Amino acid sequence: MQPSFVKYSLPNGMQVLLKEIHTLPLISHWVWYRVGSRNEQPGQTGISHWVEHMQFKGTELFPAGVLDKAISRDGGYWNAMTYLDWTAYFETLPAEHIRLALALESDRMINSFYDPKEVESERTVILSEMEGGKNDPLSRLSDAVQEKSFDLHPYRHEVIGSEEDLRSLSRDDLYLFYRQHYSPNNAVLAIAGDFDIRQMRDMVEQYFGGIPSYNFQDPPIERDAPLQGERLVEMSGADDTAYLQVAYRAPQANQRDFLALLLLDSILSGPSSLNLFSAGITNKTSRLYHRLVPTQQAVAVGGSVAATIDPYLYDITVTLHPNSDHDTALRSIDEEIERMQQELVPAEELARAVKQHRAMLAYGNENITNQAFWLGYSEVFDSYEHWYLPLMDTLGTITPQEVQRAARTLLRPDERVIGKFIPNHKGGAA
Repeated sequence: MQPSFVKYSLPNGMQVLLKEIHTLPLISHWVWYRVGSRNEQPGQTGISHWVEHMQFKGTELFPAGVLDKAISRDGGYWNAMTYLDWTAYFETLPAEHIRLALALESDRMINSFYDPKEVESERTVILSEMEGGKNDPLSRLSDAVQEKSFDLHPYRHEVIGSEEDLRSLSRDDLYLFYRQHYSPNNAVLAIAGDFDIRQMRDMVEQYFGGIPSYNFQDPPIERDAPLQGERLVEMSGADDTAYLQVAYRAPQANQRDFLALLLLDSILSGPSSLNLFSAGITNKTSRLYHRLVPTQQAVAVGGSVAATIDPYLYDITVTLHPNSDHDTALRSIDEEIERMQQELVPAEELARAVKQHRAMLAYGNENITNQAFWLGYSEVFDSYEHWYLPLMDTLGTITPQEVQRAARTLLRPDERVIGKFIPNHKGGAA
């Protein structure tokens, strides 16, 4: 019987994952490059994101503007995104038009224009995008907490980069970065949908097999020691709302402690969805919601966990109630964390957290785009067959003792960053 999922590599080093799903006549086609802000050197922050923008500016075969019309005409949609560890491009479209996606992505892997006029146009677009973030107080606070949480690791930088670097990067800088990192041996091709695996393997070979690999090694990434003491970030600005953010170092995604943290997060602040295309589940059953919202210490609270190659952050963000203050909310958070450190989570509460994550995974598999997303996404930091496929079962094996250990070892008050945004109705920023 023909298997519904295969994983293999082309001779040029490109990793390929194919999954047959015949529920609808659709195919979702993704190319993931193992490059993001994690791979950027000082002076070039934001370059991965900028290169992503330039990849939509056309090639000789597919001039800019042509593909939007072609994909829309064929009933599909496409997009791209850049994150800490990766840059991804996808097309979801009717199955009979899959060759358009294969031709497009194989062509722009090596033939993208980097026209100087387009480079300058995108510089303006990205600087404007950055300015929009600066006008959002919570976004500014999160950026500052992220930077304060690392001394050496590139995770300290926002994906969009610094304004200084965005103004100084040149067309040649962008093009060199593209040529160094957009290579089949640095890419994962993930395709899910209504196709025959044997036929799709032939098409993948036809479009991607002849692209030569490029051997480029990024300089070693500097690692951070554990935080020594609590760090504080305070900001003010012209806004009516006060925010509190508390960030702790989190384990990388391929560690069992990461799964314990996922369940801890569900219990403490509400489940975090790792799928960028899947909405989360209500956090009204979480301990911090019950502690902060009904008592008018906060109008909203939530946690955030990200699956990354290297240790990143777990943060808790609170939108304060007008009648409350930062220190009161922080004491409540600390008391709830201390309770998790001292007492084992009841079995029924842990079971509910597992059920919540299983529900999110199930909802995330309801469409083809999500299924193709998981194929490639999990390959960036681990593997689809070893991490994602057993994930629902593995979550059920996490014990109350492991959740307690995660609370004790990860959520330490002397190894965290506290961010406070204080409304300043007179305007200005600190």
